[in-house]
Amino acid sequence: MQFLKRDINMSVLFFLPIFLMVFLVSCDSFFRKAAEREPLARIGDTYLYKEDVQLLLNSNMSKADSASFVTNYINTWAVKQLMMSKAKINLPEDKLAAFDQLVNDYRNDLYTRAYKEALVQLSQDTVISTSELNSFYEREKENFKLKEKIVTLRFIKLPLQFMNKGEVIQKLKDFKENDVVYLDSIGVQFLKLHFNDSIWIPSSRVIDEIPPLTYENEGRYLKKSQFFELQDSIGVYLAKVTDILEVNDIAPLQYIEPTIRQVLLNRRKLQYGRKLETEIIDEAIKKNEFEVYEKD
Repeated sequence: MQFLKRDINMSVLFFLPIFLMVFLVSCDSFFRKAAEREPLARIGDTYLYKEDVQLLLNSNMSKADSASFVTNYINTWAVKQLMMSKAKINLPEDKLAAFDQLVNDYRNDLYTRAYKEALVQLSQDTVISTSELNSFYEREKENFKLKEKIVTLRFIKLPLQFMNKGEVIQKLKDFKENDVVYLDSIGVQFLKLHFNDSIWIPSSRVIDEIPPLTYENEGRYLKKSQFFELQDSIGVYLAKVTDILEVNDIAPLQYIEPTIRQVLLNRRKLQYGRKLETEIIDEAIKKNEFEVYEKD
C-alpha cells in the first residue's frame, strides 16, 4: 500500500508541471483574446465593443461617414443603456415583472414560430391542381367581384414618323395568322407592343401605358371590340380592345388564379400547422413528457 501511494504521488508530481503549463497557456490565451476586444464606450459594467459596430459599417462608406455613423451609434446605444438603467430603478416592481414576462413570451413566440415555419416549409406540398382551383373558384366566385375595370387588348406604340401606319392598323384589326406573322416581322420598328389578347389587364395599367388615355376619357375608348388611335408628342398608340369587364363583375379565373393559389396554400399551411401541434402534444403525452393535473 505504501508503494502504491508513493507511485501515485510521483505521478502527480510528474504531471503537475505539465498541467500547470497547459493551464497557464490556456489562461494566457483566454486573457489575451479578451484583451483584444477593443471597447468603444462603457455604461456602468456594460461595454460596447468595436466589433459590435464593425459589422454594421458599409464598405462603401467614406472615413467621415463611418466616423459619423459610429458616433451616432454610440450615442444611441448610450441613451438606451441609461434609459434602461433608470427604468429598472424607477419603475414599480410589478410593472418590471410584467415587462419581463412580455419579453419572455415574445422570445418564446419567435423561437416556436420560426421552428414551426421551418417544419411547414420542409413538408408543405406547394402543388395546387387545376381541379382544386376550379372547385374553389366556383364555390367562392361571388367573393371575387372586380374593384376595377379589366380589359383584353392588342396594342402597338409607333414612332411619330412611322411610314406604314395604315397597313399596321389593318393588320392589328384583322389579326389573322398572316397578319400576326407580318407584325412580328416588323416588331423591332415598334416602340412597344402587346399581342396577347387573352390576358386580362387592369384599366389603370392600360392608362399608364397610353398617356393620352385618361380616367376621364377611358369610357370612350375602352369598349368591347373598340379600335382606337391616340397620339402625343412621343408616339402613336394603336389598340384593339377584344373584351372588357366592369367593376362588380365576377373576375375571371385566369385573372385571380394567383390569388386563389395563394389562399389555398395558406389554408394548407394552417391545416398542417394545427396537425403539427396535435402530433407534438400526442408524442409528448406518449413519452410521459406532458401531463395535465386534474383539479378537484
